[in-house]
Amino acid sequence: MLKLFILFFTFTTLLFSANPRVYESLGNPIYNNIENIKKLTTIGDFYLYVDGINHYIVNVELAKQLGFSLGKDSAPEMRNKYLQTLRKLSKENNYYKRLVQRTLEAAIQNGDSLLFSKLINSGLIDTKANKKKILTYYFKHKKDINPSGIIQSFLDRDATLLKRRNEAIRRRKLLKKKREKEKIERLRKEDEARQRALENRLDREVEKQKREIREEQREELLKSLKE
Repeated sequence: MLKLFILFFTFTTLLFSANPRVYESLGNPIYNNIENIKKLTTIGDFYLYVDGINHYIVNVELAKQLGFSLGKDSAPEMRNKYLQTLRKLSKENNYYKRLVQRTLEAAIQNGDSLLFSKLINSGLIDTKANKKKILTYYFKHKKDINPSGIIQSFLDRDATLLKRRNEAIRRRKLLKKKREKEKIERLRKEDEARQRALENRLDREVEKQKREIREEQREELLKSLKE
C-alpha cells in the first residue's frame, strides 16, 4: 500500500510539474513565466500592481487546471474556451514584460542600481537584446552593483570568447610564422638548387673548354710533326 501511495504521489508530482500539452506553444511561455511575474510583488516599485499580479496568478493556475483536464475527446467549446483564455493571459504576460522593460529604462535613467539589479535578474528582461545596455550601465556604476547573476554570466561568457579569440589569433600567428618559415626554407632550397645547377653548368663549360684546348694542342702537335 505504501509503495502504491509513493508511486501515485510521484506520478502526480511529475504530472502537475509539467504544462498542459493542449496549445502548448501558447501556454508554455505563460506558465514558465508565472514565477518570475510573481516575484515582482516583492519589488517595491511594483506595489501598485500587486493586486493585478495576484489576480493574474490565480487566472493562470485556473487556466492550467483547465488545460490538464482537456483531452482528445474534450468538447470543442471547452478547447476553444481554453484557447481564448490563453490568448488573454498571453497579452497580460506580455504586458508585464513590457512593464518591466519600461521600469528598467527608468532605473537606468535615474541611476537606481538596486532596482536595475533586481530587474535584469527577474527573468522578464530580454537580456540578449539588452546586453549592451546592461553592461554599459554596469561598468559606469560598478562599485554599486553586485555582478552575480546575468551580469556575471555576460562577463564569464565574454571572457571565454576573448580567450578563444586570443587563442585563435595566437594560432593564426603561429601558422603564419610556420608558413613564412616554410616559404623561406623552400626559397633557400630553390636558391641552392639554382646555384648547384649554375655551378654544374659552369663546370661543364670549363670542362668543354679544356677538351677544346687539348684538342687544339693535339692538332697543332700533329701538324708540327708532319712538317
